[in-house]
Parts: sequence; C-alpha cells; structure tokens
Amino acid sequence: MISLELGDRYSRQVLFRGIGTEGQRRLATSRIVIAGCGATGSVLASLLARAGVGAIRIIDRDYVEPSNLQRQSLFDEDDAAESLPKAIAAARKVALFNSQIVVEPQVADLIPSNIDSLLAGAQLILDGTDNFETRYLINDFAVKHSLPWIYTAAVGSYGVTLNVIPGQTACLVCVFPRPPEGVLETCETAGILNSAVNLAASIAATEALKFLVGATEHLRRTLLSFDVWQNDRAEIIADKPRPGCSTCGLHEFPHLAGEGRPHITLCGRNSVQIHERRRPVDLAEMSQRLRPHGTVRHSDFVLKFWREPYELTLFPDGRAIIKGTTDPAVARSLYARFIGT
Repeated sequence: MISLELGDRYSRQVLFRGIGTEGQRRLATSRIVIAGCGATGSVLASLLARAGVGAIRIIDRDYVEPSNLQRQSLFDEDDAAESLPKAIAAARKVALFNSQIVVEPQVADLIPSNIDSLLAGAQLILDGTDNFETRYLINDFAVKHSLPWIYTAAVGSYGVTLNVIPGQTACLVCVFPRPPEGVLETCETAGILNSAVNLAASIAATEALKFLVGATEHLRRTLLSFDVWQNDRAEIIADKPRPGCSTCGLHEFPHLAGEGRPHITLCGRNSVQIHERRRPVDLAEMSQRLRPHGTVRHSDFVLKFWREPYELTLFPDGRAIIKGTTDPAVARSLYARFIGT
C-alpha cells in the first residue's frame, strides 16, 4: 500500500496562511466528537477527516436508508442495502480516504446516562443531531465542563449554526430559553436541500478548524441563519452570555438530570410509549404532513400512522405509542423524524 506523505496530503491546506505547518500539527493531535451522523454530521465528518483532524468519535443511533443518499455524503447504495449503522458506515468510508487518522464509531443514542463516557476526552463537540432534546443535553454537558461546541441544523432550504464557547459566548439556552412547541418541521415532512446541508456544515467545519488551530480571534460570535432558496440571511449577536441564563448563568443543568425529557416506557407487547410533555399537536395538520410518508388516519382524539414495519399512534398532547419495536432508541428516532423534537 502506498503511503501518502503528510506534506503531500495536506500541502494545499498548509499553504493557507491561517493554518500553516503548526496549525496542521495541531489538527493532527486534535480530538473531536460528532454527535449524530445524518445530513450535517456526515458532511462534518468528511470535511474534518479530510482536513486531518487526528481523532474523531462519531455517535449515531440510526442506520443508513436509501432516502439518506440524497444528502448524507459519506454513504452509498451498499450501505443502504445492508442497513449499516451510520457510525460504522461513516468510519469505513473515512478509512478509505484517510487511513492516517483514528475514527471511533459509537452506535448509541446520546442520553444522560451515557453522555459522560461518550463525550469524554473531546476538545470540541459538533452537532449533527436532529432534535432540540439532544442539543439541550449537549449544551448542559458543554457548559458544565467548559467544553466548546457548535450547534448546526438544516431543514428544507434553511440552515443555522452557532458557536458556543462557555464563559465567553451565549449558550444555546441564552438564545433559545425554551424548546420550540407544537408541530415542528423535520426533513421527513418538509424535505431538505442537500445544498442547505452542505452550506451549514461547511460553515460549522470552518469554525471547528479555527478553534482547533488556535485562531479563536476569528471565531464567529453570532447565530447565523440562511435560506438558500429564498436568498435570506440573518445574524443574531451571541458574543456574550445572556444575563440570568439558567444554564451558563445559574449553572442549572436539568437536561443532564433528565428533566423535561420525554419519558419512555415499554408499553405492552412490542411497543414503546413516548410521554412527550407540553407538545400540543394539531392532528389534522400533522395528518397532512404525514400522508406522503405512509398510511394515516385521524379523529379529534387520536392519529394513526403506519409506515412498515411500524405503527405510530399520536395523541393531541404529543404523547405517542410506537408499535413494532421494543428499542427506545428506535422509537425516539421515529418520533424525531416524523413528529419532531
């Protein structure tokens, strides 16, 4: 096997004045975690692995499906045919183009009971998740341990990203004191443009490089959002913590303690119940959103949604029973994809 010299592989990046030889050395000894390896997470993993970040831990609870291939750049048709876990598939793909770095796949659902072990040793956390529930959990952990992280999201033609440097910038709770309520758009119901994904992830990856090489004076200190279809762009100043923020001001970490988190229980034979809280749902509107994705029927009291091999029963308060699995991670994933969290 022909070994590519470090200088050849990264020569064009080393020529860039902002990185140089010393910056490339720093990247080679860096350790990051990418939480979620779907659309944004797979782009982040590809870009940062190609840039030479030395150790990347990839955490994801899901598996590759054919519908992922439109936007999740690390996967191919064979991965989808085998239903490979995304973390495993991503690690294999990275090894094909950069065998000089270490990629550690973790097929897991990031939850309060395992977050300490899954995020241990990281210098920086990158958000590739698909729900606010997990993002608030990451934010609690990051602020508690003074660990920087980068929030990134994309849906439809919209993308958004925010650098969180505890003690210096606003945290996620400073910007979003409460999670969104009601019906939320998801990639499953609103669709998504791969260009929006790639733009959001590319901006986030660049911010990660700035942090890892020590160019912190160039880090963006705003919440940046854009719509690539409508040509809209906005920035909200986030250069310092919000006075009175419950997380970075008062150091309260309810998400690490599991508070406000949908309670999940096994419910009868081969089913899981998600006890979502304060999530009033318009069943008629949700029915319209779900109709392209399976069979759906609703009344004023309940909505039934069938997508083989699962059956989802949704109640007006946001509670749901998912039949066809006893795995809470699978149930959470289905709820996030189709109902939103």
